[in-house]
Amino acid sequence: MIPLAIAFTPNYFVQAATTLRSVLDASPDGRFHVVCMLTEEIPQRMQDELMRLGGGRLELEYIPLKGRLQGIYIDPRYTEAASLRLLLPELLPELDKILYLDCDIIVRQDLAKLWNETDLGNSYLAAIYEASIEGQAERFRALGCDPAKYFNSGFLLMNLAQMRDDKVSEKLLEACRVPYLEFPDQDALNQVCQGRVLPLSPLYNSIRTFFIPQYKPDFVRQYGEGLWEQVQKEATIHYTGGKPWDLFTVQFGAWWRVYDTLPGSIKAEWKPGKMERFWKFYRTPLGRVLDIVRNIKQRLG
Repeated sequence: MIPLAIAFTPNYFVQAATTLRSVLDASPDGRFHVVCMLTEEIPQRMQDELMRLGGGRLELEYIPLKGRLQGIYIDPRYTEAASLRLLLPELLPELDKILYLDCDIIVRQDLAKLWNETDLGNSYLAAIYEASIEGQAERFRALGCDPAKYFNSGFLLMNLAQMRDDKVSEKLLEACRVPYLEFPDQDALNQVCQGRVLPLSPLYNSIRTFFIPQYKPDFVRQYGEGLWEQVQKEATIHYTGGKPWDLFTVQFGAWWRVYDTLPGSIKAEWKPGKMERFWKFYRTPLGRVLDIVRNIKQRLG
């Protein structure tokens, strides 16, 4: 089984289930041992629902970690769960490597293929560079990072053995003790791991700006013209910024299409609100016109 780590709380259960559903859909031959890092207890019924969702292809392990990040800075915009990935090398001494996913992701690439074909060597991580847009480069340089090599931490293939050997977790936690990092765990990972990151194709973790036409020049500067259209059609979608269950975001329909395939017992754990009603409208001919108009506006900047 392929080790895969996620972190979520009960109020993010449906989003976590949606991400896992997309993993199974995109990796038809993959079987996954899912390490669930928790700052709050997950009710047994939710654990049972995830097991049924896996259909025998998911093995689930729950690790309670409340209070394990004392002394580091947690930005109030994020939950403590967002920084738990920093502990993985020491939490899982029996594993040499692991995949990590945020739970605001729809996977559209085969993770089993990535796992089997990627040689990490002595790199700490394999990750996807962000393709910095105007205004970001200065911030990245202030962190001591090359703007062309600043990566998003929501999708990582982690070399746990190498990170343990070099005591990287200790260095990451120390880097997170300052209160000025805009994205604390991500910034710390970039600072500590720079020079030891294996770059992956943007197809494995396409952030919001990779789908917005006005940022195409930034994407092309980083990755070239050829990948732009491929990203639009088949890349894994990471909903950095606005979430499709809250807002009409880029790639809005991709998340809801996966959500629609979830069992009713999982959907019953959540009240989706007005965006579910909007999703139903979005699927009508008039809704598709709205999407076209938005795309035109984005192209015009």
